Amino acid sequence: MFTFIDLFAGIGGFRIGLERLGGQCVFSSEIDKHAAATYERNFGEKPAGDITKIAAEDVPDHDVLCGGFPCQPFSVSGKQLGFEDARGTLFFDVMRLVAAKRPRAVFLENVANFVRHRNGDTLKRTISMLEDAGYQTKYAVLNASNYGVPQARKRVYIVGVRKDVVSGEFQFPVALDKEVRLKDILLPASKTKGMAIDRDDIQIKDTDPEEIAKNRVNKPIQIGIINKGGQGERIYSPEGHGITLSAHGGGAAAKTGAYLIKGVVRRLHPIECRRLMGFPERFKMDPRKGQCYKQFGNAVIATMIEAIGKEMLNAAKLRWVQAELDLERK
Repeated sequence: MFTFIDLFAGIGGFRIGLERLGGQCVFSSEIDKHAAATYERNFGEKPAGDITKIAAEDVPDHDVLCGGFPCQPFSVSGKQLGFEDARGTLFFDVMRLVAAKRPRAVFLENVANFVRHRNGDTLKRTISMLEDAGYQTKYAVLNASNYGVPQARKRVYIVGVRKDVVSGEFQFPVALDKEVRLKDILLPASKTKGMAIDRDDIQIKDTDPEEIAKNRVNKPIQIGIINKGGQGERIYSPEGHGITLSAHGGGAAAKTGAYLIKGVVRRLHPIECRRLMGFPERFKMDPRKGQCYKQFGNAVIATMIEAIGKEMLNAAKLRWVQAELDLERK
């Protein structure tokens, strides 16, 4: 068994993925009270709050430090101030704990734009800090669509393994040759009442559903628009993949995108979002739909964490055992 800490824990995507590999979480931290409540509801512990106010000596020793440090400073939807943003400086708190605790591995996640921010200087600085701290570090932008998840969600993953324990060179998992569709995770119509979008400015392309199904690919397939087709106003086929779930954004189908499902244009249900994030069916969601969308939009895909985690643990000479959780997954 290996131990890990869950920083910027959100609702527990990292924890689910690493627990599936037999890991034990020994500390968690999350500042958002609603996300922390969902975390506590599912894992039976209340995360510590603001990481900047937590002393290193109050954090238990651990094998793996993981976290999806705040993405707003680096997102294309924000001002992209990066480390100049107060939230961006939270990475320095990651390094503060790395220096104090010397975990065998560091496992981080952020938006894909992190790689391009300030012409790549932000990423270079991040990698340099980890390398200087004694960690062999690699990064990759991976799309969940290529790993058996029917959601087009590109994220950068950063893995550092302490140089004195590394076993060979860490490699990110290869893409899967697996055909999956959004419709594979959809609920029956009887359970999606209230999700329909009933407007007179919906336009659907004259497309042949059978042809789409026959020639489909692992990516979103747009087949229509609402209004002028702006953000949150595009309609997709369930034969393809879902668009990236978002914590923010506007439009008639904000946060999930719109889909033509059995003749009805609708948003995704929170349960369907839970499935798109690789969370188990037993996961208890916030009772408010708005919070569900926000929390899943901010989460990491547990399936991706599990896949990358296997390779990371091998590289760090940490033993992992696939937990018996298959019945809890969709």
